[in-house]
Amino acid sequence: MTALIYFILTLITVGALGAAFVPSVFVSGRADKRMKQYHAGSRNKSRNPDRSKTSHRKSVQDSLKSQSLGSGKKKRIPLKTKIFQAGMSISAAGFIRNTLIAIFVVFIIFFFIGQPVWLATILSLIIGFGGSKWILAFRRKRYQGKYLEELPNAVEAIVRGIKAGMPLNDSIKNVAKDVKEPVRSEFAKIIEQQSIGKTMMEAVEILYERVPRPEVNFFIVVIAVQQQAGGNLAEALGNLSRMLRDRKKMQGKVKALSSEAKASASIIGSLPFFVGGMVSLTTPDYLLPLFNTTLGNIWLGIGAAMLSMGIFIMNRMIQFDY
Repeated sequence: MTALIYFILTLITVGALGAAFVPSVFVSGRADKRMKQYHAGSRNKSRNPDRSKTSHRKSVQDSLKSQSLGSGKKKRIPLKTKIFQAGMSISAAGFIRNTLIAIFVVFIIFFFIGQPVWLATILSLIIGFGGSKWILAFRRKRYQGKYLEELPNAVEAIVRGIKAGMPLNDSIKNVAKDVKEPVRSEFAKIIEQQSIGKTMMEAVEILYERVPRPEVNFFIVVIAVQQQAGGNLAEALGNLSRMLRDRKKMQGKVKALSSEAKASASIIGSLPFFVGGMVSLTTPDYLLPLFNTTLGNIWLGIGAAMLSMGIFIMNRMIQFDY
């Protein structure tokens, strides 16, 4: 039974380490590449354009540069911003308080089951901090997934409104009433921003603050270019809607093609824990030297470090950027 308890603690520790130190997925840089290609194509399209075409092209390029919100160096996202992007209403101070409470509770549990103070402290810090970080990343990813799932429907609703002769503001108001959450509340904020005197370009930028994804940036760029340089907004948004749905289909294909690799990685990562558990149940004394001797503890630590490294590498191998 003692060996089984140690095995469970080791499993939790390795899992918490993996969750704490696996970096989150950042926003893809494909939007920046497309912007550069657009700039290069615009410069090489005509060597001697007339004055009006040059002015129009310069206006479009300036709009794209000013609205390329995803460009630049990657910066560390503050905790307050992560909580905001996860759609959570708790404050940063409240989140830190809950994390400290979780660490204290885990420490008390390990202390009362007879673990040394130093070991209980380390495990509680790893589990409490890693668990809080994993929960926040999970909530943030789930919120963005729901948002991107409904965004094409919102864009299509705007296109239908514009084709019916409605202004852009009224079309966005309809989206704020009819589409599902969380897109509905985010588009309602655009109307609120305009009611306090902000322009449409300034108002739509709040969408990227909540969901910093290339798909949202594309929508902002389309609105900005239309506001600055004019053009057929219904056609541009229609093309954007088709592009968003195509990206969604591509993501589904990538997930389907990578499911085998993910299943293999899950099996390989869980195999050492499964084998260790079965051995502990059939012959409880077989693994005791790993926990009762100094040399066993050293090799157990080395094994945990190597296993954590292997889980980290497999996790990175099954992450696909699309």
